Amino acid sequence: MDIKLTDPPRNAPPADILTAIRQAMPDLRRSDRKVAELVLADPSRFLSATVAGTADLAQVSQPTVIRFCTAVGCDGFNDFKLRLAHSLALGTPATHSAISGSDTLQVIAGKIFDYTITSLDWARNRLDNARLAEAVELIGAARRLEFFGFGASGIVAQDAQQKFPLFDVPCGAERDLHQMTMQAGMMREGDVAVVISNTGQTQALIEVATLARRTGARVLGLLGNDGPLAAHCDTVLLVETLDNTDAYTPTISRLAALVTIDILSTAIALRRDGDHAARFKQMKRHLAGFRAGGPM
Repeated sequence: MDIKLTDPPRNAPPADILTAIRQAMPDLRRSDRKVAELVLADPSRFLSATVAGTADLAQVSQPTVIRFCTAVGCDGFNDFKLRLAHSLALGTPATHSAISGSDTLQVIAGKIFDYTITSLDWARNRLDNARLAEAVELIGAARRLEFFGFGASGIVAQDAQQKFPLFDVPCGAERDLHQMTMQAGMMREGDVAVVISNTGQTQALIEVATLARRTGARVLGLLGNDGPLAAHCDTVLLVETLDNTDAYTPTISRLAALVTIDILSTAIALRRDGDHAARFKQMKRHLAGFRAGGPM
């Protein structure tokens, strides 16, 4: 994980954004307090709010909303919503933005663990169970699976391919664009292409998804954001995290995607018949033989 060490912001919230708002209340302007009172009364309401919508609710101007965000230590409205999401997820601070050059290694480790736990819990709570069921049905009926992803998403694709004994069908995971294009072009009806992208905007994956669907395959999108790639998928499973991909390597989004692959592969393995379970256990026994002291 790449961590950018910066000086702490001058008005950084002391613990979490809700605590910061409560502590700042006595010093806020009257119009700013109107925004603060609304947020404290129903914080989750503002997770998907806009500046204009917040201004209308509080009956203040849009500049007042921005001024409120600054007054409670946030770098604009988007930063305010990010900190609010962290507070609601587990009540822990937005730790990446709070890391500073004066932090000890122990403090940095603690903050990153807190941030990771918070973000994974956020992803879990926002996972659409109906879409998850659709994804399980789609993959469970596949004759063959191909996983596609670039960069960090390519690592997720390889992890999924490595779980082919659980899926119990042939699985592939190409990371080279030319190989991806060839594989997508050779897919056919009954196959499923799983395109993995945290941004949901990767143009090459849009082309791969389009080509796979043209051959008759179905496409599942495992996406971190509802970007343009979603329109080229038959089913979209959104795995949203609090990752800041502009400043950090998307380790947390990758972890969330890996957990989702575990969910899918386990759910599908449990749907297979007893013969598959027996073969899987036998395979695990063979693998155990490679360990020191394991059965041969």
